[in-house]
Amino acid sequence: MTTAAPAPSGRDLPHPPRAEIRLESVLHALSDPMRLQVVRQLAADGGELSCSHFVLPVTKSTTTHHFRVLRESGVIRQVYRGTAKMNGLRTDDLEALFPGLLGRVLEAADRQEERLGAR
Repeated sequence: MTTAAPAPSGRDLPHPPRAEIRLESVLHALSDPMRLQVVRQLAADGGELSCSHFVLPVTKSTTTHHFRVLRESGVIRQVYRGTAKMNGLRTDDLEALFPGLLGRVLEAADRQEERLGAR
């Protein structure tokens, strides 16, 4: 599900247009376990989740960095809704550019978790 582009405001966050999303940036974003965890949670929810929903075992500044990498690579769209920064997968954009990639990565992550167990 792709979230709608936010209305212009002073709090807009930069996102790459679909045509500028690059495979190597997406793969880099998905290669980090913390970022992959965020993407898996967003995929499981199917909608938007606030940044405060995610409990990652890293500092707040590192969490912010991970969200920025996901946004700047084109994997997620972040928009402010009131005081909350909401996050949603750019599934439609990723599927149009790289058919099946996100689904296969998520399937592989699920299989890996089953194989290695929650550690």
